[in-house]
Amino acid sequence: VLFRSDFRGKCILLVEDNELNRELLCQILSQEYDVIEAENGQVALEILKEHKNSISLIFLDVVMPVMDGYTFLNRLRSDSSMSFIPVVVTTQSSSEEDEVNALSHGATDFVPKPYRPQIILHRAANLIELRENAAMVNQFMYDRLTGLFSREYFYQKVQERLNESTGTSYAIVCSNVENFKVYNDIFGIRAGDEVLRRIADLFREMMGENGICARYGTDRFLCLMRQERLPEWMRVHSSAEKLPGLSNIELKWGVYKISNRAVPVEKMCDRAFLVADSIKGRYNQRIGIYDDVLRDKLLREQAITESMETALAEGQFSVYLQPKYWLQNDTMAGAEALARWIHPELGFMNPGEFIPLFEKNGFITKLDRYVWEQTCKKLQQWRQEGYPDIAVSVNVSRADVYQEDLPETMSSLVAQYGIEPRQLHLELTESAYTENPNQIIAVVDELRNRGFVIEMDDFGSGYSSLNMLNQVHFDILKLDMKFIQTETAKPGEMSIMRFVVNLAKWLNLSTVAEGVETKAQLERLRDVGCDYAQGYYFSRPLPVQEFEKLLAAGKKRLEDEE
Repeated sequence: VLFRSDFRGKCILLVEDNELNRELLCQILSQEYDVIEAENGQVALEILKEHKNSISLIFLDVVMPVMDGYTFLNRLRSDSSMSFIPVVVTTQSSSEEDEVNALSHGATDFVPKPYRPQIILHRAANLIELRENAAMVNQFMYDRLTGLFSREYFYQKVQERLNESTGTSYAIVCSNVENFKVYNDIFGIRAGDEVLRRIADLFREMMGENGICARYGTDRFLCLMRQERLPEWMRVHSSAEKLPGLSNIELKWGVYKISNRAVPVEKMCDRAFLVADSIKGRYNQRIGIYDDVLRDKLLREQAITESMETALAEGQFSVYLQPKYWLQNDTMAGAEALARWIHPELGFMNPGEFIPLFEKNGFITKLDRYVWEQTCKKLQQWRQEGYPDIAVSVNVSRADVYQEDLPETMSSLVAQYGIEPRQLHLELTESAYTENPNQIIAVVDELRNRGFVIEMDDFGSGYSSLNMLNQVHFDILKLDMKFIQTETAKPGEMSIMRFVVNLAKWLNLSTVAEGVETKAQLERLRDVGCDYAQGYYFSRPLPVQEFEKLLAAGKKRLEDEE
């Protein structure tokens, strides 16, 4: 953190990981303002906790390590004590989509790089003046696209209504569009904006002239509803019938019944959205209601978050290895390294519980690097002990791809432990591609140039797999578990799995099937020409000591053959 002055006047917080860009922007801004620098979003939030009342404006880069710009914006806008600080997003791209993306995450303005000094200074002056002018505060009361209340003003209006109407029972009702990004990609941003305006109209119709409704951000909306109206409202909106003007989208609704008015309005809204998020992907469920089950889930997530750093420091995380087999002769050809957490109080933690949480809070980058290093150590040890050379796959999360030093980190690790890059296979999921295609293309090319083998993980789990396959240079295609289970359950002539495997061969890619549980699935995979497989049919993920027994058996077999 760099403080460029002693708060002589108006202060600007500059959040940028690139030192050269940060220096250039500082030179421009420090002519007229005090400047504080932060190299990522996490550091910026820590600065704001101490100096939020002194910060007049924030300049924010989008792609940063530790915490990226969009995550920072979400955290900033969710805190009512900081949410009114204007934010100017800086980016290499000047496309309309990037601008809309920045604004939809809560940015106030948008400037492309390279920086133009006079434009930067004028925009800074104008935004600071707007913030300081009390008459202009109303500009922040309404969402520009829909005309509904802004998130922060909604919080204020709801609190006022709750204070005024102590004898009335209320609920927070929210909506979220299922796969709104897909809709934008298919129909375009303008069509997406029209859908958002139609949803805003729906909320106005639901609540009437005196209703309190808001656009929370992107495709998320909120309203305050009397609990007595909930049964009739639920009868209408639980129906599968499409709403006028919204025939191509699916709305998920979350309801939080207000029982304790001491709970901050922000938390009430968070709980409503937690419910809406929990029913995503459930075709027959459109409305969810916050209850004790979700409350317990929140408390458990809080306990996990509070203990994760200690767990890593104390070695509570272990690397398990799931064997991978070559289908031509069922010999072991490698493994996948998986993180397992054995908590001293909570016991064996389900990875499906803590991994998504770590992906949300950013801790996944630390856990991934721990797994990478432990895997490299084992590969070195096995080579020294004369075991057959095998490749081990490790997961590279979406957050890892945004780390500018990822290729260098990987190269340093394999060099430190004296192993070949080809022994460390890197698995990337399509979610990394959907967030920032250009970034993942560049990172994958650099990693392959350094000798690493790249696997596309979870192929068939999302809509963009084929597009990703077309643009990113992979070495191995890993078929999603659910895709395998669905396709192997179909009659042979109806399955598209053969087409996918043949497509991979045409692209000179090997194929790996994960989640193989039955002999029937295995035989179908052999029949279509899949190269490798892993799953409980062969072996569950094993502690390292058990996996080494398999390695030892393979070593003995080779010695006997000699």
